[in-house]
Amino acid sequence: MDFWKLPNGLTAVGEQMPAIRTVSVGVWNHVGAMMETPEENGMSHLIEHMVFKGTRTRSTRQLAEEMDRVGGNVNAFTARDTTCYHATVIDEDLPQALELLSDLTLNPVFDPEELEKERGVVLDEIAMAEDDPEDVVSELLNSAQFGRTPVGMPVLGPAAQVAAYSREALMGYRLRHYAPERCVVSLAGHYDPAQVEELLHRVFGSWRSEALRHTPAAFRAAQGVALAREKDTEQLHLSLGYPGLPYGDDRSIALSLMNTVLGGAMSSRLFQRIREELGMAYSVYSYAGGGEGFGSFSLYAGVAPKNGRRVLDEMRQQVRLIRDEGVTEEEFSQARHQLRISFLMGLESSSARMMSLGRSQLLLGWCRTPDEVLRRVDAVTMADVAAISREVLGARPCLAAVGPEAERYREGWQ
Repeated sequence: MDFWKLPNGLTAVGEQMPAIRTVSVGVWNHVGAMMETPEENGMSHLIEHMVFKGTRTRSTRQLAEEMDRVGGNVNAFTARDTTCYHATVIDEDLPQALELLSDLTLNPVFDPEELEKERGVVLDEIAMAEDDPEDVVSELLNSAQFGRTPVGMPVLGPAAQVAAYSREALMGYRLRHYAPERCVVSLAGHYDPAQVEELLHRVFGSWRSEALRHTPAAFRAAQGVALAREKDTEQLHLSLGYPGLPYGDDRSIALSLMNTVLGGAMSSRLFQRIREELGMAYSVYSYAGGGEGFGSFSLYAGVAPKNGRRVLDEMRQQVRLIRDEGVTEEEFSQARHQLRISFLMGLESSSARMMSLGRSQLLLGWCRTPDEVLRRVDAVTMADVAAISREVLGARPCLAAVGPEAERYREGWQ
């Protein structure tokens, strides 16, 4: 693994994959919805869109043409604790890709005309999310678990606020939060470390900032809160949420193994019981999520409204069984094997490795090698899985319900 540190505080980390001809590179900025005040909610995401609408050296059209010229894939995303600009290209195009990403990060101009156009695009994205009840119930569950804390705010932001943000407000927010000491560049694939070091100094070395200092905070998910949205949908969408583990917690592998058994695979208990045996849901699963200082563990099912109560009872029953009785030796062995396979297959993707390296270095300040990760997987015991199952699933769950007669599920929830 390669590591670089620039005098201005920017960090870079890389993993060479000599057998392939592509390289993935990401510029990770420690800014997202969690860094916003309620009055700023959605700014991080809107800024992510606006950097592609022109810089001091490239117009919107020139950016699009250059992105097409390097081929591969150039994109970005905003999360609660990160904003990442990334590209996957063939190795010979790495200099152009890294210079382009630095231009997006350092030199956006936020042209007023482009802002008005892109504001409409983001408002359409918010409306599109509202049209997807699975997105709606996920966001509603997040609100139930984290309320008015920074974690509880939606990444996209409220439409009314996004429609009103000025160019000056966006530029001020960016200046307060984008800084080299809060940025990590990650690479994975076929590259020359000496060339990368020269490129980093050339395209990022002059970056200076007066950004605010970020102080990480911990947010514990609430228990027993229920929220509902009446919505004219064919299905009823139900989601249960338990306090989970923050990103980087040493017990996360044990939680992943439990998740695989409960609802993270086709052979899982939720899938087999609710879909295969009862035939009451097309989509039913569980998943663990977490970020800087927060975590959640969630179950989801989309069902016919007439089956909602039965499916919710079955979900809670499967939770009780795995909490009180643990997993079997066969389930544990199979889940660990699945986790190993998933991790090893991910090692063959330069993009997946770049994402893993970048997020870990940005939020934790360190990265584990593949061998270290596999050793940690092998070291997890059934007792570890039983302990995390009792801790996570022993809490009173929050509930989110979206669809016809959703309010019935909120009333009297415990």
